[in-house]
Amino acid sequence: MRIAQIAPLFEAVPPKLYGGTERVVSNLTEELVAMGHDVTLFASGDSVTSARLEAVWPQAIRLDPTVKDWIAAYMRMLELIYRRADEFDVLHFHIDYFPFSLFKRQRTPFVTTLHGRLDLPEFAEVYNLFPDVPLISISDNQRLPLPRVGWMRTVLHGLPEKLLTPRPVKQDYLAFLGRISPEKGIDKAIRIAAAAGMKLKVAAKVDRADQDYYDQEIRPLLGAGHVEFIGEINDAQKPEFLSGAHALLFPIDWPEPFGLVMIEAMACGTPVIAFNRGSVPEVMDDGVSGFIVEDEAAAIAAVGRLGELDRARVRQQFERRFTARRMAEDYVDAYELLTEMPKLRAVGD
Repeated sequence: MRIAQIAPLFEAVPPKLYGGTERVVSNLTEELVAMGHDVTLFASGDSVTSARLEAVWPQAIRLDPTVKDWIAAYMRMLELIYRRADEFDVLHFHIDYFPFSLFKRQRTPFVTTLHGRLDLPEFAEVYNLFPDVPLISISDNQRLPLPRVGWMRTVLHGLPEKLLTPRPVKQDYLAFLGRISPEKGIDKAIRIAAAAGMKLKVAAKVDRADQDYYDQEIRPLLGAGHVEFIGEINDAQKPEFLSGAHALLFPIDWPEPFGLVMIEAMACGTPVIAFNRGSVPEVMDDGVSGFIVEDEAAAIAAVGRLGELDRARVRQQFERRFTARRMAEDYVDAYELLTEMPKLRAVGD
């Protein structure tokens, strides 16, 4: 198939450091190419891919201080893709609702994977205007705020099977990986580790939007003797970081649509202790790949039960459920359904 992948422009594909959506787009793109499809990636010019790269902006917007209005970059990208839509069998967008109005007025089948939270009230005002636009969710829980839009299917994320693998290192700390923000629960992770009598290593990004929260609420906590703040890390650093952890702490306080760090830990054979919010019950197999808990007290108790888990089995759950090949095959099924829809409608007429 001739497939266009349309990525966000805030980070390169794959991202240099943090960037969940861009990482998923990269994993999907590379796997589709490996499966023999003709793939074009529309992304920032500093992206790296085995697909055909169409650089619709010179570099990732987050790294470009000259960009004052990021929406202008997106509008330019949409128009350039619209002019070339007939070159593809399917267009796959990863940029929220931006393509809806323009691309529902052209012939090439398109679909949008929604990667973020959908529970903000203004979202309903937009998405409900387009009830027939095909959408893919990254968990069933993500759909709950918008039950009457054009959901095609849920496709859980996947990682390349050999990207992150267990390393033969000693486990001597708990880990927190991702982004520092109120909903990610870094303060809870610090308290859980302290109560469990264990060291906590924090490998996390601080967005500009969360800088005040970090400075006022979290920075003082990082001075605790059991906390080591590492900062952002890349994929090459993750296997050793995660393999050296007894468990990844994921004490979220929001409806997490997926939680890529959970399967990154699983790929390294590292169990996850996660709060029962959002997608967690769909990603985690309680008692196998980690423990699903309701609060800090339960998380502290779960730390004491980590010896019950088999790290080799954690890795096996990753291989069974969360590889990039499985994800790509699920998406190809969706693409084929999209390309058949016009024929089915014609027969019905």
